[in-house]
Amino acid sequence: MVWLALLSLLGGVFCGMFVFSAEHVELLGVISEYALYILMFSVGMSIGTNKEIFSKLRSFGKIVLIIPAAITAASVLSGFLCAFLTGVSVRDSVCITSGLGWYSLTGVMLTDLSGATIGTMAFLSNLLREMISFFSIPLIAKHLNYYCAIAPAAATSEDTTLPMMIKYTSEEMTVVSVINGVLCSAAVPVLVNFFHAML
Repeated sequence: MVWLALLSLLGGVFCGMFVFSAEHVELLGVISEYALYILMFSVGMSIGTNKEIFSKLRSFGKIVLIIPAAITAASVLSGFLCAFLTGVSVRDSVCITSGLGWYSLTGVMLTDLSGATIGTMAFLSNLLREMISFFSIPLIAKHLNYYCAIAPAAATSEDTTLPMMIKYTSEEMTVVSVINGVLCSAAVPVLVNFFHAML
């Protein structure tokens, strides 16, 4: 599946450059949105047919909240570190990493708050996080554990990287992944605005 994802990405880049025009991107956005709905419906069906999954989820307890909290804290702390490594201001660096992989929202928000340069950096860095997640999730799931596999995906664990979680982890972890994605996604606009105002 990793190689298929890579080939799909490269195929998309090729088609975007040489085959299709910008107008086709809007149509693809609609198609991908409905594909996501079908995927979520399929996940729901799989969960619904597993009678033991909710009792197993209850056994996870607070870990369902600890995972997104840890991912968010690590992302914010990496923003402070990146500020010293790159020379970008602490405020902008922390705001960028607070995007948690949600590149479309973070790019737009930081373009409005800090200008086009920072907005572009936010878009590209969070897009890169999502792309790296596609290739790191299988390795992390295999060599560490399923909980750690959620970390690189962050906010995208409820949608774009969810197929990787379905493929390489368990049904229980798929539910945890969706919950994590929802919580991280909800935190993004709050974190970006908070750190932009406070730093």
